[in-house]
Amino acid sequence: MRGQSPQASHNPSERSGRLGVGIVGAGRVGPVLGAALAGAGHAIVGISAISEASRDRADAMLPGVPILEIPELIERSELVILAVPESELASLIEGLAATGAWQAGQLVLHTAPGLGIKVLAPAMAAGVIPLAVHPAMQFTGTSVDLSRLAGCYFAVTAPSPVLPIGQALVVEMGGEPVVVAEGDRKVYAEAIETATTFSRAIVDQATGLLAGIGFDSPGSVLGPLVRSAVENALQRARGNAESTAVSGLEDDLGLRFD
Repeated sequence: MRGQSPQASHNPSERSGRLGVGIVGAGRVGPVLGAALAGAGHAIVGISAISEASRDRADAMLPGVPILEIPELIERSELVILAVPESELASLIEGLAATGAWQAGQLVLHTAPGLGIKVLAPAMAAGVIPLAVHPAMQFTGTSVDLSRLAGCYFAVTAPSPVLPIGQALVVEMGGEPVVVAEGDRKVYAEAIETATTFSRAIVDQATGLLAGIGFDSPGSVLGPLVRSAVENALQRARGNAESTAVSGLEDDLGLRFD
């Protein structure tokens, strides 16, 4: 790709819509997103994986996709997905920028919940198109996740002119895009972490109590209760949001009589 004109190979307005996708990171998220994009017709050109577990995961989710070193992976890719821990993201981007790895017109998408596109500044200086896309879901790193992506909300942060690209990628993966402003990413991440941590802790505590009094399968016993309780809480949240929206509309129209 380095021998080609960047405008010819990477300009989103000129491409056919099918992308060569490279995935940096073979944890629980990267291979699943890669498989979802492959299912939408994109070509997965490679994935980086270091540990034996990550190599096994990559092979299971993306059979036949080569495991490549990161610089070669980026060189081959029109869309680079950075599915690495949030704490490692900035140094990775900066290090690759220092070696001149990024290519003008290349789409670069990271999946860290608490960061927007500012972390991609070193790559943007080289002319990449920045996208911050986080799926609000707990991943297992297996094919089970592919069906769970259907209807999953993805936080999307991007410059206004390229926001439709991020939204389109989410829709292709089966998700629902929701725009989160750069300055709101930390609050969004806190909400995600709070829901995840407390849900896990409460279920672990409750199942532990039942196991302590001899229940053989406390998870099965509590499953319907937990799911219905969570769904009821979410329904109340949806109802409150709808009520607030209606109240605001009534105020706008001067229809409040109380």
